[in-house]
Amino acid sequence: MIKVLVADNHPIVRIGLETALKKNDIIEIIGNVSTTSELFSVLSSKQPDVVLLEMDIPEVNGITALRKLKRDYGNVKVLIYSGQPEDVYALSTLRAGASGYVSKTASIEILTGAIEKVAEGGMFITNELAQRLAFDESTNKPRKLFRKLSTREVEVLKLLSAGKRNKQVAEELNLNEKTVSTYKARLMRKLNVDNMVDMLQQAKALELY
Repeated sequence: MIKVLVADNHPIVRIGLETALKKNDIIEIIGNVSTTSELFSVLSSKQPDVVLLEMDIPEVNGITALRKLKRDYGNVKVLIYSGQPEDVYALSTLRAGASGYVSKTASIEILTGAIEKVAEGGMFITNELAQRLAFDESTNKPRKLFRKLSTREVEVLKLLSAGKRNKQVAEELNLNEKTVSTYKARLMRKLNVDNMVDMLQQAKALELY
């Protein structure tokens, strides 16, 4: 059996996943959590094969939680299961150690297939995403620019987009404020903007809000 731990802050999602995945003969849900502190508390006593992780799980942002999880529990596979745009976040989460990315719009068949593939040591992204990443999308310049950002730059932009000040971003990502200011300058340069308003408009266009 593939032991799966669900980490998602939406109760209906957790209940729905547990109900749907119970029908699968090789997947066992061993628990579900709604925050990162609950996630790491459970991981200290249980050893899932796969963590199904929501990007927007409370307390610590998803990419930071993913990094800590892979550092402290390297044998556990992480499959991101999120409502955030796939072609915006998939590369960043894969770079940070995830084994795959599944959109919440995907069917339960796709999700179970992804869990099985990741548990076996494979990587999972949808064919549609693979095709979008393979070709130059000249009609979607913002997303092309976004894919040039590092994982840390994505984290900083997401927190700034959520209205966090430099000090709050620094505290959440364990950086100093000067470093956050440096990331802001890099983001403006890479996104071809010269002020915060335009940068946050880019983030809005990319559905980071």
